[in-house]
Amino acid sequence: MCGIAGWVSFDDDLRQQRATAQAMVDTMACRGPDDEGLYLRRHVALGHRRLAVIDVAHGRQPMALSSSGALGAGPEADRVADDELAIVYSGEVYDAPEHRAALGGRFDTASDTEVVLRAHRAGLGRDPREVVAGFNGMFAYALWDARREELLLVRDRLGVKPLYYHPTPGGVLFGSEPKAVLAHPAVRRVVDAAGLRQVFGMVADPAHTPFAGLREVPPGHVVRVSRAGVQELRYWQLESTPHTDDVDATVARVREILDDTARRQLVADVPLCTLLSGGLDSSALTALAARQLAEAGQGPVRSFSVDFAGNDTDFVPDEVRATPDAPYVRDVAAHVASDHTDVVLDDGRLLDDTARDAVLRARDIPGMGEIDTSLYLLFGAVRASSTVALSGESADEVFGGYIDFHDPAAVGAGTFPWLAGRMVGGTHPGDLLHERVAKELDLRGHVDDAYRRTMAEVPRLPGETGHDARMREVSYAYLTRFLPVLLDRKDRMSMAVGLEVRVPFCDHRLVQYVFNTPWHLKTFDGREKSLLRAATADLLPRSVVERVKSPYPSTQDPRYGAGIADRFAALAADHGAPLADLVDLDAGRDAPRMVQDRLLFVDRWLREYDVDVQL
Repeated sequence: MCGIAGWVSFDDDLRQQRATAQAMVDTMACRGPDDEGLYLRRHVALGHRRLAVIDVAHGRQPMALSSSGALGAGPEADRVADDELAIVYSGEVYDAPEHRAALGGRFDTASDTEVVLRAHRAGLGRDPREVVAGFNGMFAYALWDARREELLLVRDRLGVKPLYYHPTPGGVLFGSEPKAVLAHPAVRRVVDAAGLRQVFGMVADPAHTPFAGLREVPPGHVVRVSRAGVQELRYWQLESTPHTDDVDATVARVREILDDTARRQLVADVPLCTLLSGGLDSSALTALAARQLAEAGQGPVRSFSVDFAGNDTDFVPDEVRATPDAPYVRDVAAHVASDHTDVVLDDGRLLDDTARDAVLRARDIPGMGEIDTSLYLLFGAVRASSTVALSGESADEVFGGYIDFHDPAAVGAGTFPWLAGRMVGGTHPGDLLHERVAKELDLRGHVDDAYRRTMAEVPRLPGETGHDARMREVSYAYLTRFLPVLLDRKDRMSMAVGLEVRVPFCDHRLVQYVFNTPWHLKTFDGREKSLLRAATADLLPRSVVERVKSPYPSTQDPRYGAGIADRFAALAADHGAPLADLVDLDAGRDAPRMVQDRLLFVDRWLREYDVDVQL
């Protein structure tokens, strides 16, 4: 896992722009604390910051490959003669061993970066999408073809690893995070109405960012940059196909994919752990990892959980969180004999400005408030002893775990279910916009347009009708317009402390298979996530198998709410606050804690990033 940044300009000699290119790379230091490299040619600059996970000693970047097959890596990459391909890469290709065997011939490292580089070399002359479509993993990389003077920006199927780009008159700027692109002096930090809709809306945009001109490489796409311009090319998308397996066969296939995915994603040359919440997803993943490690003569599996001071005695159930996590965490840890650590946070750490500022710098845009901060602090504690962590992220989107999947009113609301149901119910930050701003942004219209576009994309299955057809639409919406928000949050908070977090439930084979499983099979036992429960029940304590879905935890400490209220009151009294131009801060004094918390981050973002708001 790493950070990449770079620049292509067909109008300039970038060998004279080392300082600017280096400044872009330097913004990625948190993503790659172990090493760095810069590759400069006349029209291209490729920069890399490395978090060493596979082949720690030899997998340095950038990597360059000459026409003779000679490889240069790290500082040597800039000295490879007659180079035809060069790469900066972030992520993991989990089936790299199979590709290595198929490619044959000489390999100078054990890294998957070299596998990707040589696979593209073997595929020269073919559509690059054919090469990328052969990889199973989470990745984002930039590949420069010197002979064609062409750059490829590549992102994995689900968008687990981020990649941003900003077209310029003579080429493109790119980076793993917005900050890498924003470091270029030619990029202005402009946020227009479209950008504010993303800040105040609750729907992910697979391609756009709040900053004008800055785009994301869409999941499952290759962006080709040449003298002819910039072109986005899709290499993967969800497809609808008939599902012919019965319940038993479906459960068996889910388990088969999970076993294979866990095996592949446990490969690392550095300490590895799991993130354990006591819910079905993370518990199943921890149990699968424990079994795999035991069979390999390794282990025990190391696990981490997050909790909040006082939750052991003061937890109060609500409509989305019926039970605290801690008892179930203990049950799983004992059941699989994991080496477990509880990370307990108090209001002081959650309110600490150092942590909150680090969260904002990691995000580059306003995030989710407290749940961002707690995740950042958890990852910081994990990083003290592990470099890689496995997360249960995306299981709810894949298997239908959220409460709104099972709420007829939310499912039938004619909009994104999370906006109509209980998950994100109540007051939203957008409800507090000044009247003129609200009219300009038209958030309701924005959401309606986004929903119509999403529904138009859904791959339909001929002959499918009724509730199964509707739940295919709902699943597609969650996978493409909700999951990206969580993957982005997970990536930023983990990489801010140099931790690689893998997401086995994002394996595209699993996502595609379960997407095509009819809803009545996904809920065959009358519960949420029936398939995952049945596929892993033999590995888990009965308490977890029977537990009702509970979302990521949030502190119930009233001192945290009081601290946020005090800070918001101070903000409301600051008539020069940049947020005051957008939001009725006096009305915000009575808003829920979560809304105030998010708005505090918006104001901080406007100040710290010197955002030029243009309405």
